[in-house]
Amino acid sequence: MKLKALPRPTSPHGGVKVFADYGGDLRTSAEVVVVGSGPGGAVVAKELAEAGRDVILLEEGPPFDTGDFVQEAGEAMQRVLREGGTRAARGNLVTPTMQAIALGGGSLINSAICARPPDWIFDKWADRTGVEGLDRDTLAPHFDRVEAFLGVSETPREVQGERNERFRMGCEAIGLNCEPIWRNVQGCLGSGECFTGCRNGAKRSTDVTYVPAAIAAGARVYTSVRVTELAIEGSRATGVRGRLVEPFNGTPHGEVHIDADMVVLAAGCMATPLILSRSGARNRWIGRDLRFHPGLAIMALFEDPIDPWKGATQGYHALDHLKEGLKYEVLWSPPAVLATRLPGLGHDYQKHLLSYDRLAPFDVICAADHSSGSVRRRPGSDEPDIKYDFDQRDVDIMRKGLGVLSDICWAAGAKAILPGLHDIPEIIHRRKDAECIREADLEANHTIAASNHAFCTTRMSHRPEDGVVDERGRCHEWDNVYISDTGNFAASPGVNPMLLCMALADRIALGIADRL
Repeated sequence: MKLKALPRPTSPHGGVKVFADYGGDLRTSAEVVVVGSGPGGAVVAKELAEAGRDVILLEEGPPFDTGDFVQEAGEAMQRVLREGGTRAARGNLVTPTMQAIALGGGSLINSAICARPPDWIFDKWADRTGVEGLDRDTLAPHFDRVEAFLGVSETPREVQGERNERFRMGCEAIGLNCEPIWRNVQGCLGSGECFTGCRNGAKRSTDVTYVPAAIAAGARVYTSVRVTELAIEGSRATGVRGRLVEPFNGTPHGEVHIDADMVVLAAGCMATPLILSRSGARNRWIGRDLRFHPGLAIMALFEDPIDPWKGATQGYHALDHLKEGLKYEVLWSPPAVLATRLPGLGHDYQKHLLSYDRLAPFDVICAADHSSGSVRRRPGSDEPDIKYDFDQRDVDIMRKGLGVLSDICWAAGAKAILPGLHDIPEIIHRRKDAECIREADLEANHTIAASNHAFCTTRMSHRPEDGVVDERGRCHEWDNVYISDTGNFAASPGVNPMLLCMALADRIALGIADRL
């Protein structure tokens, strides 16, 4: 199906160059070129532009306004996600993973969760890669700056909806501390449409916050630009090279040739390693040590309708077991996505659809500190070859989390649960029968795990032998190349990665401004 741009109402993206604006090649120069407009790149572009630097911000995808978002998941995924939403890692299980291709990157289609990691996360980073001088106190002013600019606040009760409130009730009934999630939204109506884009315009994604601020400070923003490599001379980059690409189909057109005194790669932990490898980088950690937060959901089935599509996409979470590597959350996604999680065929499957208004997915994500993978160039393609193995030690931790998740469901008043695990009954009607989840010989390929939290493919380290960038985000290999996306994480952040990525980006940007 050929996808066409939808009619565009008044746009918040004034000044953003789009595909229709290019008549041929794009050749220009700047003091700093930033590749990627998601949570990392947009922060850097805004801060450097406001510091008086000549900045160009590049994005491969197009801008989307509220009128461009469509509620039907299949079309939304085709329009906004890389590989049409079919991207997955291969290994001892298939792990679907979604990355956006749009102005604003993942901030456009995530659940707007803004969570500060606990301080002990940085102890783990120091143990893994020797990171020095980085802790929650060091990052506190950067967290403060980002949260203030985005208007981050906790999800109010009036937009939680019954699905979220049931989760809270279940957690509290079994003694878990359940907290409202802090999110970068203003005026949320609880429509549960975060995944397909906020048609109410409440989400404070980077395309409507940091990008306009960068433009107001003098930055130039070009979309439909696919950067393929850096231009390198000796130990320095002299700019970036790539192609103009048509939105939605990626057809290449004119050449892109941008000279710059400094390059900041924020293309995401899947794309940044590919750009580095095409540029001749030799650091052995590039594309290695890919980390995910594998996530699994249990569907709680209630006696009476709860209208689960009403309420914030993810309004509450429980962090009591975070140090064990487990985080419990509420979840919601469009019908076409959620329906793939239901068991059965034919009429059996149809019966589950008839109970859609009584279903609530509660999920658990795992830090998965023992599991890892890699990102490599896929022969004959611009897309990555992603590999990932879910280590049995992490599967065992996840099994514990699933047992707790089951308890939350029953305590929330579920009359049945749908575990979604191999060799476990498709539907369980009694709490005592659900103990089979804790007792199961669970293996990685017995699960339907997915993860949109990905990191570590250009990991941070104190020494070049242990990673790709230093504590300020500068590449060990090249003097004037920085990385500002989740690839520079040294290990799992334990919680949703966006806010940490943005705080690190703020720190990286201020460091670059001082250096230039």
